[in-house]
Amino acid sequence: MSLNGKYSLGVILTFVLLAASMLYSIPLINSFFNYKTLTTDLFFYNRLSLWLVLLLVLIYNFFIENRSFFVWEDRKYSFLFYLGAVILLYLISLFGGAFLNAIIIFLTKEKVSERLLEFKILFKNNYLLIIFTCLTAGIIEELLMRAYIQPRIEKIYNSPALGIIVSALLFAILHSTYGTIAQVVGPFFIGIVFALFYKKYSNIKILIICHFMFDFISMMLMNLVDFKHLSLLNL
Repeated sequence: MSLNGKYSLGVILTFVLLAASMLYSIPLINSFFNYKTLTTDLFFYNRLSLWLVLLLVLIYNFFIENRSFFVWEDRKYSFLFYLGAVILLYLISLFGGAFLNAIIIFLTKEKVSERLLEFKILFKNNYLLIIFTCLTAGIIEELLMRAYIQPRIEKIYNSPALGIIVSALLFAILHSTYGTIAQVVGPFFIGIVFALFYKKYSNIKILIICHFMFDFISMMLMNLVDFKHLSLLNL
C-alpha cells in the first residue's frame, strides 16, 4: 500500500473510532454498570475511551504508516507569541462562534441542547471532572483533527484548502451528538479558524492550550449562566 493509501486508511480509521467513542461508548459502558442516568463515573469512562482512540491511532501510525505522527514539524515561538496567539484565537472563536449560534437560534428557534442541560447538572461544582474533560478535548481533538487528519488530507489530495475544510467538517460532525444545528455550526467555524492557524504557524501546542482554555471557561460558566443561554457555549 502506498503512503497516501496508508494516510487515507488512517484518516478513516481515526474518524470512525472517534465517532464510535462519541456515540456508542456510553451505551456500551452502561451495559456493564446499568446506570439509570448519565453519571460522573459513566462520563469519565466515556472520556477515557477517547484516550484509547488516540492510543490506537498512535499504534497505527507507528506500525502501519511508519512515519512521524506529525507530518508538519512543530515550530517554536516566543512566550509572547504563545500568549498573543492563544488570546486572539480564543476571542475569535468566542465571538465568532457565539454570533453564528445566535443567528441560527434566532432563525430556527432551536431549543437548548438536551446534552448541554445534562452537562450543566453533571459538571455542577465538579472541578476535577471539568479539568479532565477539557484536557481530554484539547489534547485528543487537536492531535487527531489538526495534527493528524488535516495534513494527511492535504497530502493525499495536494490541497491545503481541502485539508482545512475536511478537518473542520469532521470536527463539526463529531459535535452533532449535541443534537442541534447551532452546536455543529459553531465547532465548524472554530475548526476552520484552528485549521487555518495550524496551516500557517504549524504549532499544535498553542491550539491545545486555546482549546483547553475555551472549554474550561465555557464549562465554568455553565455553573453560573441560565439554562436558556447554554446554546451560546460551543463545548
